Amino acid sequence: QVQLVESGGGLVQAGGSLRLSCAASGSIFSISTMGWYRQAPGKQRELVARISSGGVTIYAESVKGRFTISRDNAKNTMYLLMNGLKPEDTAIYYCNNPGALGPWGQGTQVTVSS
Repeated sequence: QVQLVESGGGLVQAGGSLRLSCAASGSIFSISTMGWYRQAPGKQRELVARISSGGVTIYAESVKGRFTISRDNAKNTMYLLMNGLKPEDTAIYYCNNPGALGPWGQGTQVTVSS
């Protein structure tokens, strides 16, 4: 069973940047589409970016142009570079496979102050 561990969150001022990492166990990572999700207090979890095994990316409109998703299949790791952060980006960020959701990790908290 794939295990996912997110890291890299923190407290940052509006306009700042953070890079999140998602470390995955299991040999299927390299052939799986992966995505970054976030859940803000009182809101549903939403998919903000996804990347195919071949590197094709799709972004939610709310983060397009500010966030960049990438992956290193050799390291079984996926990244989310977040620039131009806004207070509304405050949430717990998770990674998972949008096509075949597995167990959720603990997530990493991102807090953007105004």
